[in-house]
Amino acid sequence: MSGKAQGNIQVYRKKWNFNIGIVIFGVILIYLVVTVLTYATAKHVTAYEVREGSIFRDTAYTGLVLRQETVVNAEADGYINYFVPEGSKVGRKTNVYSISSEKLDFSSSGQEDAEQEQSVSSEEQQMILQQTQSFSDSFQDSRFEEVYTFKDSVENILSSSSSQSRQSQLAALIQSGAEGVTAYPAADDGVIVYSVDGYEGLTADQVTADMLSRADYKSTELSDNAKVKAGDAAYKLVTDESWSLVIVLDADMAQELAETATVQVRFSKDGETASGSLSIYNTEDEDVNLGYITFNESMVRYAGERFLDIQLVLEDESGLKIPKSSVVEKEFYTVPQDYITQGGDSSQNGVLVQTDENTTTFEAAEVYYRDNETGLVYLDADAFKEGTVLVKPDSSETCTLGEKGTLQGVFNINKGYAEFTQVEILCENEEYYIVQSGNDYGLANYDHIALDGSDIHENEIIF
Repeated sequence: MSGKAQGNIQVYRKKWNFNIGIVIFGVILIYLVVTVLTYATAKHVTAYEVREGSIFRDTAYTGLVLRQETVVNAEADGYINYFVPEGSKVGRKTNVYSISSEKLDFSSSGQEDAEQEQSVSSEEQQMILQQTQSFSDSFQDSRFEEVYTFKDSVENILSSSSSQSRQSQLAALIQSGAEGVTAYPAADDGVIVYSVDGYEGLTADQVTADMLSRADYKSTELSDNAKVKAGDAAYKLVTDESWSLVIVLDADMAQELAETATVQVRFSKDGETASGSLSIYNTEDEDVNLGYITFNESMVRYAGERFLDIQLVLEDESGLKIPKSSVVEKEFYTVPQDYITQGGDSSQNGVLVQTDENTTTFEAAEVYYRDNETGLVYLDADAFKEGTVLVKPDSSETCTLGEKGTLQGVFNINKGYAEFTQVEILCENEEYYIVQSGNDYGLANYDHIALDGSDIHENEIIF
C-alpha cells in the first residue's frame, strides 16, 4: 500500500455565469439614486389653482343721525290722540292729532276689532324679528338703557293694528262733530315721528364725540290718550329727505379715507345698503376726527332713529382670487398697435422687422397686453434687441424699440412651462389680490399658476 503512488489533485476554477438579475437591479439602483438626487437639487414649483372669490372688508360704527326736523307743540290742554301712524308722510292740511277734554274710550268697537287687534301680521312679525336681531347684535352691557328703547319699538309695532282701528274711530268722531274733540292739521309737509330727545335742531358744527357715546341719551315716546298741556311736544316733523350720519374715526381710518368722496354703508337694523358722500373734520378742542356721511335717500326708513349701527364697507370686490406671492412685475416694449400684423399663411401675430433699407422680415411676437386708452401693445423685451426698427404694415412709417412699460402678472403653468400672464388688480387684503376676470390677456377660472413667482423665468420648464 505504501508503495503505491498517489495522484496529483488539481482545483479548477468555477465557470463564471452571467446573472441578468444583478445587472437589472444595478441599473434600477442607479436610476433611483439619480432620480432622488435630481429631485433633491431641482427647483420645486408649487402650483396654485385660480378660483373665483371675493374680498370684503368693513368696519362697524355707531352713528348719530342729523336731520332737518322740528318739534310741533300742542295747541291746547287735554288728551292727545293721533290720526296717522309714525313714519307717514303728511301734507300741510292733513290732520295729525286731536285734543279732547276727556280721555277717549276706543274699547267699544266690537269683538271683530278686538280680535283684529290681537293678531300680528307677517309684516309685523318680520319687523319685530329685524328689531330683535339688530338689538342683539349691537347690545352692550354698558348701554343697558337701550333695552327700554327696544321695548318701546316692539310695543309700537305690536300696537300698529290697534292704532289703525283707533285712528278710524277718531276720524269718525271728528266727522260726527263730537263735542270737546278738536283736530289739528300738520304744521308743514313732512314725515311724522312720535318721539323727542332734545337733539332736534342739532347742527353738524355742534356735534361732539361725547354725544355719540349715548351715555346720557334719553328719548321720550309720545303716545295716544296722554295728557298734555299747551306748549308740550305733540309730534316731530322731518321736512327734508337729506340727512347725515356722524361717526368717530380713529387717526388711521381718517387717513385712509382722506381722499374718499363716497362710501358704501350697510345698516345693521335691516341689512340695507346706501351710498353717501363723506366729509371728515377734526375737532380742535377734542382732537377727534368726525366723519359726516350725507344721504339723499332712506330718510323715511330711519326717521324714528337717533342712533344707527352701521358697517362702513371699505372693500367689496369679486373676481379671481390669487395669492400676493404669485404676482411679479416684468418690463415690455411698448409699441403702437398699428404695427401688429399677421404673417404668412398663419394667423399668428407679429411685426415687420427692417433688415436693411428696403427689406423687412416678419417675426412672430406675442402680445401680452393691449392698452385701449393709449393704443399701445406690450411685447416681450427678451424677444427683440433694443434699437430694432419695426415697419408699419402698408406704410413707410417706422418705430424703434426702446420705450418700455411695466406690467403686473403671474406665471401660468398650465402647459408645463412658465408663461407670463398679465393681471389687473381690483383690490387686496393681507394675503390675496382680487384680479379682473374675462380679460383677453388675463387669467381664467381654474388656471394653474406658480404660487411663488419671484424665482420663475419666462418659458422655464416646470416639474
